[in-house]
Amino acid sequence: MNKNKNITGLSHLLVWFVLFSMPFVLSYGQEDINRIFAHFWIPVVFYAIIFYLNYFKFIDRFLFTKKTLLFIVINLGLIAFFLILKEYIENTFFQELVRKRPVTGTNAGPPVQLFVYVQALSYIAPVLFAIAIKSTQRWVQTEAERKEAANFKLQSELQHLHYQLQPHFFFNSLNNIYSLVDISPEQAKTSIHSLSKLMRYMLYETNLELVLLSKEIDFMKKYIDLMKLRVSDKTTVTYNFPSNETGIKIAPLLFISLIENAFKHGVSAIKESHINITMVCNEKTVLFTIENDNFPKQSDDKSGSGIGLQNLEKRLQLLYPNKHDFKSIVKDDRFLVHLEIETA
Repeated sequence: MNKNKNITGLSHLLVWFVLFSMPFVLSYGQEDINRIFAHFWIPVVFYAIIFYLNYFKFIDRFLFTKKTLLFIVINLGLIAFFLILKEYIENTFFQELVRKRPVTGTNAGPPVQLFVYVQALSYIAPVLFAIAIKSTQRWVQTEAERKEAANFKLQSELQHLHYQLQPHFFFNSLNNIYSLVDISPEQAKTSIHSLSKLMRYMLYETNLELVLLSKEIDFMKKYIDLMKLRVSDKTTVTYNFPSNETGIKIAPLLFISLIENAFKHGVSAIKESHINITMVCNEKTVLFTIENDNFPKQSDDKSGSGIGLQNLEKRLQLLYPNKHDFKSIVKDDRFLVHLEIETA
């Protein structure tokens, strides 16, 4: 809004500077005050009237509503009226100037047609100025509305993805705890207590656009410790996160889907499994990698909805366009994930 007002103010200053400069430029070297007043200052008043009639009325009412022909006719009529009025004022109040006009001979002035043509062109200038300013204002307003709509759409989509992730995380965690109930009731109780802490973070601390990376790291550590309760001794889980406060802020819950995916597809009940999670920070860049064994789920396995990684990719595209590098490959029966984010 302030930007629009500034543009409008500068535009009006430019118009008035041009209009008020014209008498001085066109009357340079003339000493007859009456001639200057009649030929230059009176038209400036008419220019102002034409400009503001168009600015406040005609452009919005006719030009922007596709009534272009009517707009042209009205302005031509207005210009003709002021040309006649100017001639009438000169003939009535400045008769001496009329008498001094050369009529014939070598000193005769320019043809009347040329004189009228030149004056008509000068009266068109305020119309063009008004059109230029109103069109600029309209473009700026349209652009601002477009950006606002795009931002609203972005926020709505991000909010939808955020809300989508919460139940996905919750149900996956419940499935893991359910598997512990018969095997180890005590561990199941501990898991429920840990899950309540994780959900408290997700519900109350991740509604911000950005959170400290250190909080995300603490959240991920707790989640990894929770997941380790349900895996067998055949599974080795190692992780390495920055131990010092980096001061980096990042969108919440970007990495948790990758960790979930590693436990979902990288753990076997009968074979040895290894999950290695690493995060490295370099100034404002965060590099997150996961390596785990690849044990693809059977097609009839309904555990988890598969929504996590799709959700992550969409959020990265919306939050960090051209500022992230996300790759995942299978190499030597190991599933490798690489996620690099520029946070500034």
